[in-house]
Amino acid sequence: MELLLDTRLIFGRYLRQLMRNKTALLFGVLQPLLYLGFFGPLLTRMPGSGALYDGQGVWQGFVPGMLVMLGLFGSAFAGFGLIGELRLGVVERMRVTPASRLALLMGRVGTDVLRVELQAVLLLLVAFGFGLRAPVLGILISLGILGMISGCIASLSYAVALLTREENSFAPLLNAVLLPLVLLSGILLPMSLAPGWLNALAHLSPFLYVVNGLRDAFAGDYGSPAMLVGLLVTFVFTAVSLTVGALTFRRENA
Repeated sequence: MELLLDTRLIFGRYLRQLMRNKTALLFGVLQPLLYLGFFGPLLTRMPGSGALYDGQGVWQGFVPGMLVMLGLFGSAFAGFGLIGELRLGVVERMRVTPASRLALLMGRVGTDVLRVELQAVLLLLVAFGFGLRAPVLGILISLGILGMISGCIASLSYAVALLTREENSFAPLLNAVLLPLVLLSGILLPMSLAPGWLNALAHLSPFLYVVNGLRDAFAGDYGSPAMLVGLLVTFVFTAVSLTVGALTFRRENA
């Protein structure tokens, strides 16, 4: 109960900051929206686009990838805020409070998840204008998976921020990790189109399974092997990431 109360207090603090910075809320979804508006229409004009995503419509196959991209980029940069607070001494002042060290992490992560979910709803509304059609249950399942992925990435981002403690190290590390993940996760195009060696390499990325699972959810195929594997990978990745983030936060805030 004490952990929940402390988490609610920390969550409320960062939620107020989020509500005061509505510009960041909108610009955080700008990159997926640009892909949606400038890249998606190109796919619809490609020869054989109907078979591009294993028979699914272009938007039904493309939008789930954009959701995962939003989760990756929307949460990976969360650590920048923590680095700024380290510099300003905010984290030091929080350390002397009786608040749970785990709550200091979970309150932040909860705000990041809420922000990404709001941005995802905006992205979906725009995607429906382009022609996306998906069952309500599939969308709700996808938003749930997106929330877990966002929490994982935010937790790891805070852990890396505590280890690097400066933007000059944090930013290049993010770019070095995020770009291969985007290219190897089939976010833009299915990896079935890739040569054998690249397709095999892509299966090392956990987000490939998440993207494939979300595509089946958008198609209403909730019991497919890809859907089940995507859920399993999401749960395992969530457990590992939150554990790593919690241990790092506790050690650094001891």
